[in-house]
Amino acid sequence: MVRMEENEIYAVGYRGQVPAPEQKPDKGGRYFWCGLITGLVMALLVVSAVYLVNRIQAAVTARDQVSGHTAGRDSEDENDMASDTAVTPEMIEKLQLIEKIIDTYFYEEDIDRSVLEEGAYRGMVEALGDPYSQYYSAEELNQLYQDTQGVYYGIGAYISLDAVTSYAKISGVIAGTPAEEADLRENDIIYKVEDTDVYGMALEEVTGMIKGEEGTTVHLTLVRDGMEIEKEIERRKVESPTVNSEMYEDGIAYIQITEFDNVTEDQFADALAVAKGSGMKGLILDLRGNPGGNLMSVVNIAKMMLPEGLIVYTEDRDGHRTEYKCDGSRQLEVPMVVLVNGNSASAAEILAGAIKDYGIGTLLGTTTFGKGIVQRPVEMSDGSAVKLTISAYYTPNGINIHGVGIEPDVVCELDSERYYSEENYDNQLESAKELLREMLEQ
Repeated sequence: MVRMEENEIYAVGYRGQVPAPEQKPDKGGRYFWCGLITGLVMALLVVSAVYLVNRIQAAVTARDQVSGHTAGRDSEDENDMASDTAVTPEMIEKLQLIEKIIDTYFYEEDIDRSVLEEGAYRGMVEALGDPYSQYYSAEELNQLYQDTQGVYYGIGAYISLDAVTSYAKISGVIAGTPAEEADLRENDIIYKVEDTDVYGMALEEVTGMIKGEEGTTVHLTLVRDGMEIEKEIERRKVESPTVNSEMYEDGIAYIQITEFDNVTEDQFADALAVAKGSGMKGLILDLRGNPGGNLMSVVNIAKMMLPEGLIVYTEDRDGHRTEYKCDGSRQLEVPMVVLVNGNSASAAEILAGAIKDYGIGTLLGTTTFGKGIVQRPVEMSDGSAVKLTISAYYTPNGINIHGVGIEPDVVCELDSERYYSEENYDNQLESAKELLREMLEQ
């Protein structure tokens, strides 16, 4: 299993430079034609993107995966989309001319038109410059929906984006999986998958390269503390519980949420019920390494903990505000410590931010990632989809933490050397236990 889902390890310039090829005499205008052909291929991708806008617009059957509303700015804007298109007769004519030139001069005869089309779709979304917006083919979208059910085929690692290096990184490892067996660690930068440098790639693209058939292997080149590490990891079926729980002494309950999937709400409800039935006097809620997930999942979990009031609200580009509220009927009435770190992102920050704003828990750890924006997949009639950033979210006190993160009430860095050398000794967890015991004595 590889999950997505967001610390400086080394400079971006680490990628290095590819040496220039040896120059040879130009015979018969060879270099002129090579340059022309290269330029034509690039132009085809760009112009194809424009040409295919009409097909995408015709295919869109917007399904709002968040709130049930139509995609974009509402259905009445469809006519505006048609009138404001970038496609003109001149552009279509130029597209046809470029295709004819490529058919005439490009040295490879067997050109896969479907690959060019897919590249054009992806290119249009990538041109937005938003690392969270992504095009999905029908197969990729189906896999995405399967990934939210808690069963995966991969290596058993959570993956998020490292904003500093523009590489993907390991944000968490599931116990008992190939990733743990291969000693993958949180904050390992994924430099290469097989022989492909994944610099700047979307998370979905990187995870798609790592996933594969059960029993096969994937070769990863990682960067840890400035050093390259090679790992050959077997892919296996991974069943990922998104909630783990335990009871400690003195009535201290521990509940960890690793991500917010469709299955998480029921798993959390079960864990909380068991904790209450076991005499819970205080709760440690662990959101470390949680990359986020489904908005409604975190909202429904928040309703089991928060007092009456706002959980979170979102605002789109037109200022339209959507509020998610809690009636307070299931407010948690025990002291709480929430563990967070730099890999706690998105939905995890929604929950942590609400708990902090209401003052019902103490945040301990390090500053969270800082992803305060919401994405929505807009599905099309051919089964493909475009996931776009459609709004920003705000904590109950009106704070948008995008690019900033949430500061913990108690700063406590993880002693990673001790964690990996002393059978996973977790100084942050031990500090949370000590703090909670102090609360219970008051």
